[in-house]
Amino acid sequence: MAGGIGARFWPMSKTSRPKQFIDVLGTGKTLIRMTFERFSNICPPENVYVVTNGIYKDQVLEQLPELSENQVLCEPSRRNTAPCIAYANYKIKEENPDALIVVAPSDHIIMKEEEFTKDINIALKAAAENDWLLTLGIKPNRPDTGYGYIQFEDNKSASNYEGLKKVKNFTEKPSLEIAKTFLDSGDFLWNSGIFIWSLKSIMKAFDNHLNEVNTLFEKGIGKYNTPEEDIFIRETYSVCKNISIDYGVMEKAENVYVLGVDFGWSDLGTWGSLYTLREKDENKNAVVGQNVMLYDSKNCIVNMPKNKLVVLQGLDDYIVVEDDETLLVCRKQDEQQIRQFVNDVKAEKGDTFV
Repeated sequence: MAGGIGARFWPMSKTSRPKQFIDVLGTGKTLIRMTFERFSNICPPENVYVVTNGIYKDQVLEQLPELSENQVLCEPSRRNTAPCIAYANYKIKEENPDALIVVAPSDHIIMKEEEFTKDINIALKAAAENDWLLTLGIKPNRPDTGYGYIQFEDNKSASNYEGLKKVKNFTEKPSLEIAKTFLDSGDFLWNSGIFIWSLKSIMKAFDNHLNEVNTLFEKGIGKYNTPEEDIFIRETYSVCKNISIDYGVMEKAENVYVLGVDFGWSDLGTWGSLYTLREKDENKNAVVGQNVMLYDSKNCIVNMPKNKLVVLQGLDDYIVVEDDETLLVCRKQDEQQIRQFVNDVKAEKGDTFV
């Protein structure tokens, strides 16, 4: 899934160039390229599909030249993750009705890739042998309010699969106090947004829990992988509801299991999450930019153009980012407000800066 614009990562991430197409970590590889390569030991290139907004098709093909145009599914508008997955389901069904599927965001960081491969294979085996919808849950190390949480039933393990447990509840981004109680209880995991299932299981779940979306895409049988697909998808998205797979299917289904994992995951959703990954100086500042000079400053993340001279004094726990004609200075503790900043900029200044 590669259609988001990463608003909380503004101003580096913009509509014309979202974070999945950026070398955020300075490794020489963009996030979508790293995701593609991560699956090289799990899935052959010809079995990879990228669902993205139509305006990013060329960027996808440029960064993933191994893919054919038919492997890039272009959404005409953003309708959240459930329509995205429904589209891919029917596209895949034309190729292999017995497929096993991994759904993964294109902009996540996985530090322990061998562990990741091992966990995905455990989940794929469970999905092949059972009518289950599986998700990966990250073992939390702090009471983070920016993530969704999954509560599992500790007394209902899937005994044949190490670490797999029945899901009890999903909770979206809780308050700090509630997040602390989740951490203390020991039976909650962060929702990674990575899903594993058989095509048959997820299509049955759509039919049972999100039939109105499923029915729309079902009308395209016979048009997928033909010249008629593009027109059909445009018409379908114009009337399709905006809904997430979590809310539309996962929170309603009874056959949902979670595999607790620890493979160095970050959804890289905010500047704060990037701060935890980057190297820091003796004052715990994470700096990108060759000419950044800091005085009496600590715990900051600073991201500047390579040749820009920047002098900062007296800052503690701030985000300072410049990209093109945009400068953001924001307290790290208030980073969840960045999405609102973007909305305000768009309302007052138009699309130029977003």
